[in-house]
This record gives sequence, structure tokens and C-alpha cells, in this order.
Amino acid sequence: MIRVLLAEDQAMVRGALASLLGLERDIVVVAEVGRGDEVVAAAATTRPDVALLDIEMPGMTGLDAAAALHAAMPACKVVILTTFGRPGYLRRAMEDGAAGFMLKDAPASELAAAIRRAVAGERIVDPGLAAAALSAGENPLTAREREVLAAARTKGTIAELAGTLHLSHGTVRNHLSTIMGKLGAGSRIEAIRVAEERGWL
Repeated sequence: MIRVLLAEDQAMVRGALASLLGLERDIVVVAEVGRGDEVVAAAATTRPDVALLDIEMPGMTGLDAAAALHAAMPACKVVILTTFGRPGYLRRAMEDGAAGFMLKDAPASELAAAIRRAVAGERIVDPGLAAAALSAGENPLTAREREVLAAARTKGTIAELAGTLHLSHGTVRNHLSTIMGKLGAGSRIEAIRVAEERGWL
């Protein structure tokens, strides 16, 4: 039997996925969690062969959970199952050791097949999304620039950003200027939008 961990914050979706996989003779769901920061602990207890992770979850994103799980249990195959088909997300998931990246609007029949393929050592990626990831290129933002831009989503002023990030006002302004230049954005709001659309934030 292929042992599967499900990580999905929407209980109804999580239940539907568990029911769907329960129909397969060779697949058993051994754990269900609704938060990203519960993934590694649940995997350590239940020892799944495959972890199906959503991206947007409380506590920790599915991408961060995938990286943590890959570091803690490299034998466990990670498949990202998401609504967000952003090229940057795909690239990051693959760099962090994910075996697959599927969109939730894919036919249900493909999910069990993807789990079996992951266990067999194959990579599972939607061809159109893979092409988009290649054309979008790599994330031009440094880790610090991503941190500044992420904080800018909720902090309005330079002073608030500086206080939150423990940086000087001038350093925050320099980072924002560099970020806007790299993304070809005319404002902080536009830079956030561009980075989110490409999965760089």
C-alpha cells in the first residue's frame, strides 16, 4: 500500500481528497493536517510514502513545508496540489525537492496516477506550467528583497517597514527602489502584484 499524507487547510477539500484516494486499492491516507507547520510532525509519526501539500496554508506555506519535509524525510515524495499555477511556485517546489506539481483543476483520475508515478521515482509536472516557468526565468529578488516586499503587503509606511524588519529607513527605501527596478514596477503595489503573479513572493 502507498501511504499518503494530506495537507490542505480547507476541511471540505481535504475530506474530498481523502475520500477520492480511499477508492484506490493500493493507496491509504495515513494522516490529514490543515496547517503547514503540522506536516513534518505528522509525517514523522505516520511515515508516509507521499505527501500531498497545498501551497496556501496557515502556519507555514506548502512550499516551506515541502522543503522542511524533504530535509527531515528525503524518502517521502512531495507532490504540490494547488490552485495557484504560478511559474515561480513550480520552480521553487522543484528546487526544494518536490516530485510533482499539480493543479487542483486537473482531472481526478490523474491524482492517483501521479501518486503512483511519484513513488516510482518520476517527476510529475503540467507541461504548460513547465513551459511558463522556463519562460518566466528565475526569481530576480534576493531573500532580503523578498522579505521586504512581503512585509510591504501589510506595513504602510517606510517607518513601519523599518521597525518590523529592524532596518534603517534609508536601507528600506534602497531595497524598495531596487525591487521596483528589477520588476519593472512603478510603485510598491505594482511590484507586489508582479511578484505574486509570478510566484516570486
